[in-house]
Amino acid sequence: MGLAMTDTPAHSQPTPQALTDGLVRLLTVDKRAADVYAGREQKGGIGRVFGGQVLAQALQAAQASVPATKTAHSLHAYFLRGGREGAPIEYRIERDFDGRSFANRRVVAAQESEDGTATPILNLTASFQVPEDGMSHDDVVMPDVAPPEKLKSDMEMRTVMADQIGDRLSEAQRALMLRPRPIEMRTVDRLHWMNSEPREPRAHSWFRTGGSLPDDMALHRAIITYASDYTLLGTSALPHGLSWMRGELVGASLDHAIWFHREARADEWLLYATDAPWSGGGRGFNRGRIFNRAGQLVASVAQEGMMRQRKAKS
Repeated sequence: MGLAMTDTPAHSQPTPQALTDGLVRLLTVDKRAADVYAGREQKGGIGRVFGGQVLAQALQAAQASVPATKTAHSLHAYFLRGGREGAPIEYRIERDFDGRSFANRRVVAAQESEDGTATPILNLTASFQVPEDGMSHDDVVMPDVAPPEKLKSDMEMRTVMADQIGDRLSEAQRALMLRPRPIEMRTVDRLHWMNSEPREPRAHSWFRTGGSLPDDMALHRAIITYASDYTLLGTSALPHGLSWMRGELVGASLDHAIWFHREARADEWLLYATDAPWSGGGRGFNRGRIFNRAGQLVASVAQEGMMRQRKAKS
Protein backbone atom coordinates (compact mmCIF):
# COMPACT_ATOMS: atom_id res chain seq x y z
CA MET A 1 0.00 0.00 0.00
CA GLY A 2 1.42 3.41 -0.93
CA LEU A 3 0.55 6.67 0.79
CA ALA A 4 1.98 10.06 -0.06
CA MET A 5 4.95 11.19 1.96
CA THR A 6 7.00 14.37 1.85
CA ASP A 7 10.63 15.41 1.98
CA THR A 8 10.35 15.77 5.77
CA PRO A 9 13.14 13.85 7.55
CA ALA A 10 12.08 10.57 9.13
CA HIS A 11 12.94 11.78 12.67
CA SER A 12 10.48 14.69 12.52
CA GLN A 13 6.69 14.58 12.26
CA PRO A 14 5.49 16.18 9.00
CA THR A 15 2.80 18.83 9.31
CA PRO A 16 -0.65 18.20 7.77
CA GLN A 17 0.09 20.87 5.15
CA ALA A 18 3.43 19.24 4.27
CA LEU A 19 1.68 15.88 3.83
CA THR A 20 -0.97 17.51 1.63
CA ASP A 21 1.69 19.25 -0.47
CA GLY A 22 3.42 15.89 -0.85
CA LEU A 23 0.17 14.34 -2.10
CA VAL A 24 -0.24 17.13 -4.65
CA ARG A 25 3.29 16.46 -5.92
CA LEU A 26 2.64 12.72 -6.03
CA LEU A 27 -0.48 13.19 -8.16
CA THR A 28 1.15 15.67 -10.55
CA VAL A 29 2.04 13.72 -13.70
CA ASP A 30 4.89 14.78 -15.99
CA LYS A 31 4.45 14.91 -19.76
CA ARG A 32 7.14 12.88 -21.53
CA ALA A 33 5.79 12.86 -25.10
CA ALA A 34 2.53 13.37 -26.97
CA ASP A 35 -0.10 11.60 -24.82
CA VAL A 36 2.55 9.92 -22.66
CA TYR A 37 2.86 10.88 -19.00
CA ALA A 38 4.96 9.66 -16.09
CA GLY A 39 3.64 9.24 -12.57
CA ARG A 40 5.87 10.34 -9.74
CA GLU A 41 7.10 7.84 -7.16
CA GLN A 42 6.12 7.98 -3.53
CA LYS A 43 9.06 8.91 -1.34
CA GLY A 44 9.78 6.09 1.09
CA GLY A 45 7.23 3.78 -0.52
CA ILE A 46 7.44 0.09 0.37
CA GLY A 47 5.91 -2.95 -1.34
CA ARG A 48 2.83 -2.60 -3.52
CA VAL A 49 1.68 0.76 -4.88
CA PHE A 50 -1.61 1.97 -3.38
CA GLY A 51 -4.34 1.45 -5.97
CA GLY A 52 -5.82 4.89 -5.33
CA GLN A 53 -2.51 6.45 -6.37
CA VAL A 54 -2.53 4.69 -9.76
CA LEU A 55 -6.20 5.59 -10.31
CA ALA A 56 -5.60 9.24 -9.47
CA GLN A 57 -2.46 9.55 -11.59
CA ALA A 58 -4.22 7.90 -14.55
CA LEU A 59 -7.11 10.34 -14.18
CA GLN A 60 -4.66 13.25 -14.00
CA ALA A 61 -3.02 12.07 -17.24
CA ALA A 62 -6.42 11.80 -18.93
CA GLN A 63 -7.44 15.24 -17.65
CA ALA A 64 -4.22 16.77 -18.97
CA SER A 65 -5.13 15.61 -22.51
CA VAL A 66 -8.60 17.19 -22.54
CA PRO A 67 -9.40 20.92 -23.00
CA ALA A 68 -10.22 22.75 -19.77
CA THR A 69 -13.75 23.33 -21.12
CA LYS A 70 -14.57 19.66 -20.44
CA THR A 71 -14.55 18.05 -16.97
CA ALA A 72 -14.44 14.39 -15.95
CA HIS A 73 -17.84 12.97 -15.04
CA SER A 74 -16.94 9.26 -14.78
CA LEU A 75 -14.13 6.75 -14.86
CA HIS A 76 -14.00 2.96 -15.09
CA ALA A 77 -10.80 1.05 -14.34
CA TYR A 78 -9.48 -2.49 -14.06
CA PHE A 79 -6.49 -3.39 -11.91
CA LEU A 80 -4.47 -5.94 -13.89
CA ARG A 81 -1.43 -6.45 -11.67
CA GLY A 82 -0.13 -5.02 -8.44
CA GLY A 83 2.27 -2.15 -9.11
CA ARG A 84 5.46 -1.95 -7.09
CA GLU A 85 6.94 1.00 -5.27
CA GLY A 86 10.22 2.48 -6.45
CA ALA A 87 9.58 1.97 -10.17
CA PRO A 88 8.18 4.73 -12.44
CA ILE A 89 4.68 4.29 -13.85
CA GLU A 90 4.02 5.34 -17.44
CA TYR A 91 0.55 6.44 -18.59
CA ARG A 92 -0.21 6.18 -22.33
CA ILE A 93 -3.40 7.79 -23.62
CA GLU A 94 -5.66 6.93 -26.54
CA ARG A 95 -8.02 9.70 -27.68
CA ASP A 96 -11.03 7.54 -28.50
CA PHE A 97 -13.52 10.37 -28.94
CA ASP A 98 -13.69 14.17 -29.08
CA GLY A 99 -17.16 15.62 -29.60
CA ARG A 100 -18.76 18.98 -29.02
CA SER A 101 -20.16 18.01 -25.61
CA PHE A 102 -18.32 14.83 -24.64
CA ALA A 103 -14.83 13.35 -24.90
CA ASN A 104 -13.39 9.96 -24.00
CA ARG A 105 -9.86 8.94 -23.04
CA ARG A 106 -8.40 5.46 -22.58
CA VAL A 107 -5.30 5.17 -20.37
CA VAL A 108 -2.93 2.24 -19.91
CA ALA A 109 -0.69 2.40 -16.86
CA ALA A 110 2.47 0.29 -17.16
CA GLN A 111 5.67 -0.42 -15.26
CA GLU A 112 8.90 -1.83 -16.61
CA SER A 113 9.32 -5.50 -15.65
CA GLU A 114 12.60 -7.22 -14.81
CA ASP A 115 13.19 -8.18 -18.45
CA GLY A 116 12.82 -4.55 -19.54
CA THR A 117 9.38 -4.86 -21.14
CA ALA A 118 6.48 -2.55 -20.21
CA THR A 119 3.87 -4.50 -18.24
CA PRO A 120 0.34 -3.05 -17.95
CA ILE A 121 -0.91 -2.74 -14.36
CA LEU A 122 -4.16 -0.79 -14.92
CA ASN A 123 -6.56 0.12 -17.72
CA LEU A 124 -8.72 3.22 -17.20
CA THR A 125 -11.37 4.87 -19.36
CA ALA A 126 -12.59 8.36 -18.45
CA SER A 127 -15.46 10.36 -19.93
CA PHE A 128 -15.58 14.16 -20.04
CA GLN A 129 -18.38 16.65 -20.63
CA VAL A 130 -18.79 20.37 -21.16
CA PRO A 131 -20.73 21.49 -18.01
CA GLU A 132 -24.34 22.34 -18.80
CA ASP A 133 -27.67 22.98 -17.08
CA GLY A 134 -30.28 20.25 -17.23
CA MET A 135 -33.03 18.38 -15.43
CA SER A 136 -31.88 17.39 -11.96
CA HIS A 137 -33.00 15.40 -8.94
CA ASP A 138 -31.41 13.78 -5.90
CA ASP A 139 -33.21 10.63 -4.77
CA VAL A 140 -30.81 9.90 -1.94
CA VAL A 141 -30.59 11.16 1.64
CA MET A 142 -27.27 11.63 3.38
CA PRO A 143 -26.96 9.22 6.36
CA ASP A 144 -27.59 10.83 9.74
CA VAL A 145 -24.24 10.26 11.44
CA ALA A 146 -22.04 12.07 13.95
CA PRO A 147 -20.15 15.05 12.50
CA PRO A 148 -16.36 14.80 12.15
CA GLU A 149 -15.80 17.30 14.98
CA LYS A 150 -17.21 14.73 17.45
CA LEU A 151 -15.05 11.82 16.26
CA LYS A 152 -11.49 10.73 16.92
CA SER A 153 -9.12 10.62 13.98
CA ASP A 154 -8.24 7.22 12.55
CA MET A 155 -4.60 7.95 13.38
CA GLU A 156 -5.50 8.26 17.07
CA MET A 157 -7.33 4.93 16.87
CA ARG A 158 -4.41 3.31 15.03
CA THR A 159 -2.02 4.48 17.76
CA VAL A 160 -4.23 2.97 20.48
CA MET A 161 -4.55 -0.30 18.56
CA ALA A 162 -0.80 -0.51 17.93
CA ASP A 163 -0.22 -0.16 21.69
CA GLN A 164 -2.81 -2.86 22.42
CA ILE A 165 -1.35 -5.33 19.91
CA GLY A 166 2.17 -4.63 21.18
CA ASP A 167 4.83 -7.20 20.29
CA ARG A 168 2.49 -9.09 17.97
CA LEU A 169 3.20 -6.36 15.41
CA SER A 170 6.48 -6.46 13.51
CA GLU A 171 8.40 -3.22 13.16
CA ALA A 172 7.35 -3.04 9.50
CA GLN A 173 3.68 -3.55 10.39
CA ARG A 174 3.86 -0.93 13.13
CA ALA A 175 5.55 1.56 10.80
CA LEU A 176 2.85 1.02 8.16
CA MET A 177 0.03 1.35 10.68
CA LEU A 178 1.40 4.57 12.17
CA ARG A 179 2.73 6.15 8.96
CA PRO A 180 1.56 9.78 8.61
CA ARG A 181 -1.11 10.10 5.95
CA PRO A 182 -2.16 13.08 3.81
CA ILE A 183 -5.84 12.12 4.00
CA GLU A 184 -7.36 12.70 7.43
CA MET A 185 -10.13 10.21 8.21
CA ARG A 186 -12.64 10.02 11.04
CA THR A 187 -14.75 6.89 11.20
CA VAL A 188 -18.27 6.72 12.58
CA ASP A 189 -18.40 2.90 12.76
CA ARG A 190 -15.82 0.21 13.36
CA LEU A 191 -13.91 -0.69 10.22
CA HIS A 192 -12.59 -4.20 9.55
CA TRP A 193 -9.25 -3.53 11.27
CA MET A 194 -11.02 -2.17 14.37
CA ASN A 195 -13.39 -5.07 14.84
CA SER A 196 -13.27 -8.90 14.95
CA GLU A 197 -16.99 -9.54 15.40
CA PRO A 198 -19.21 -10.03 12.33
CA ARG A 199 -21.40 -7.01 11.67
CA GLU A 200 -23.53 -5.57 8.88
CA PRO A 201 -21.60 -4.54 5.77
CA ARG A 202 -21.97 -0.78 6.14
CA ALA A 203 -19.47 1.90 7.14
CA HIS A 204 -19.32 5.68 7.32
CA SER A 205 -16.12 7.71 7.34
CA TRP A 206 -15.40 11.42 6.97
CA PHE A 207 -12.31 12.38 4.97
CA ARG A 208 -10.39 15.43 3.76
CA THR A 209 -6.79 16.43 3.17
CA GLY A 210 -5.01 17.59 6.31
CA GLY A 211 -3.94 20.85 4.63
CA SER A 212 -5.40 23.25 2.10
CA LEU A 213 -5.39 22.68 -1.66
CA PRO A 214 -5.18 25.06 -4.63
CA ASP A 215 -8.34 26.00 -6.53
CA ASP A 216 -7.83 23.37 -9.22
CA MET A 217 -10.98 21.25 -9.43
CA ALA A 218 -9.25 18.65 -11.63
CA LEU A 219 -6.83 18.10 -8.73
CA HIS A 220 -9.73 17.86 -6.26
CA ARG A 221 -11.35 15.17 -8.44
CA ALA A 222 -8.05 13.28 -8.52
CA ILE A 223 -7.69 13.42 -4.73
CA ILE A 224 -11.30 12.28 -4.23
CA THR A 225 -10.45 9.39 -6.59
CA TYR A 226 -7.34 8.64 -4.52
CA ALA A 227 -9.32 8.62 -1.26
CA SER A 228 -12.18 6.55 -2.72
CA ASP A 229 -9.93 3.46 -2.60
CA TYR A 230 -9.76 3.71 1.22
CA THR A 231 -12.19 1.60 3.33
CA LEU A 232 -14.19 0.41 0.29
CA LEU A 233 -13.02 -3.20 -0.15
CA GLY A 234 -12.93 -3.68 3.61
CA THR A 235 -16.69 -3.15 3.79
CA SER A 236 -17.31 -6.61 2.31
CA ALA A 237 -15.11 -8.12 5.05
CA LEU A 238 -17.30 -6.79 7.88
CA PRO A 239 -19.92 -9.63 7.88
CA HIS A 240 -17.08 -12.13 8.30
CA GLY A 241 -15.24 -10.46 11.20
CA LEU A 242 -11.91 -10.76 9.37
CA SER A 243 -9.23 -8.22 8.54
CA TRP A 244 -6.23 -7.76 6.25
CA MET A 245 -4.43 -5.89 9.00
CA ARG A 246 -4.59 -8.93 11.29
CA GLY A 247 -3.32 -11.17 8.48
CA GLU A 248 -6.61 -13.06 8.15
CA LEU A 249 -7.38 -12.15 4.53
CA VAL A 250 -5.66 -12.01 1.17
CA GLY A 251 -7.12 -9.49 -1.24
CA ALA A 252 -6.72 -7.01 -4.05
CA SER A 253 -8.91 -4.55 -5.91
CA LEU A 254 -10.11 -5.89 -9.27
CA ASP A 255 -11.94 -2.89 -10.70
CA HIS A 256 -13.07 0.61 -9.69
CA ALA A 257 -15.68 2.99 -11.05
CA ILE A 258 -16.57 6.56 -10.07
CA TRP A 259 -19.30 8.90 -11.25
CA PHE A 260 -18.74 12.57 -10.37
CA HIS A 261 -22.10 14.28 -9.83
CA ARG A 262 -21.03 17.76 -8.71
CA GLU A 263 -17.87 19.66 -7.88
CA ALA A 264 -16.48 19.25 -4.37
CA ARG A 265 -13.36 20.33 -2.51
CA ALA A 266 -11.18 17.52 -1.17
CA ASP A 267 -9.83 19.81 1.60
CA GLU A 268 -13.31 20.11 3.12
CA TRP A 269 -15.01 17.28 5.03
CA LEU A 270 -16.74 14.70 2.82
CA LEU A 271 -18.72 11.71 4.10
CA TYR A 272 -17.96 8.35 2.52
CA ALA A 273 -20.88 5.95 3.07
CA THR A 274 -20.05 2.42 1.90
CA ASP A 275 -22.01 -0.84 1.77
CA ALA A 276 -21.35 -4.32 0.42
CA PRO A 277 -24.50 -6.10 -0.82
CA TRP A 278 -22.68 -9.32 -1.79
CA SER A 279 -19.58 -11.44 -1.35
CA GLY A 280 -18.83 -14.91 -2.67
CA GLY A 281 -16.58 -16.89 -4.99
CA GLY A 282 -13.48 -15.27 -3.53
CA ARG A 283 -14.78 -11.77 -4.34
CA GLY A 284 -16.55 -8.93 -2.57
CA PHE A 285 -18.72 -6.24 -4.21
CA ASN A 286 -18.76 -2.79 -2.65
CA ARG A 287 -20.55 0.50 -3.27
CA GLY A 288 -19.83 3.99 -2.01
CA ARG A 289 -21.61 7.34 -1.90
CA ILE A 290 -19.72 10.57 -1.17
CA PHE A 291 -21.60 13.54 0.32
CA ASN A 292 -20.58 17.11 1.13
CA ARG A 293 -21.46 18.82 4.42
CA ALA A 294 -24.64 20.24 2.84
CA GLY A 295 -25.90 16.66 2.34
CA GLN A 296 -25.53 16.74 -1.43
CA LEU A 297 -24.38 13.64 -3.30
CA VAL A 298 -20.94 14.44 -4.74
CA ALA A 299 -19.94 11.10 -6.27
CA SER A 300 -20.90 7.43 -6.49
CA VAL A 301 -18.34 4.61 -6.38
CA ALA A 302 -18.36 0.87 -7.07
CA GLN A 303 -15.62 -1.70 -6.70
CA GLU A 304 -15.19 -5.47 -6.76
CA GLY A 305 -12.17 -7.04 -5.16
CA MET A 306 -10.60 -10.40 -4.57
CA MET A 307 -11.20 -11.49 -0.97
CA ARG A 308 -9.92 -14.85 0.30
CA GLN A 309 -9.45 -16.11 3.81
CA ARG A 310 -5.78 -16.79 4.47
CA LYS A 311 -5.14 -20.47 5.04
CA ALA A 312 -3.35 -21.41 8.23
CA LYS A 313 0.11 -22.85 7.71
CA SER A 314 0.26 -26.58 8.45
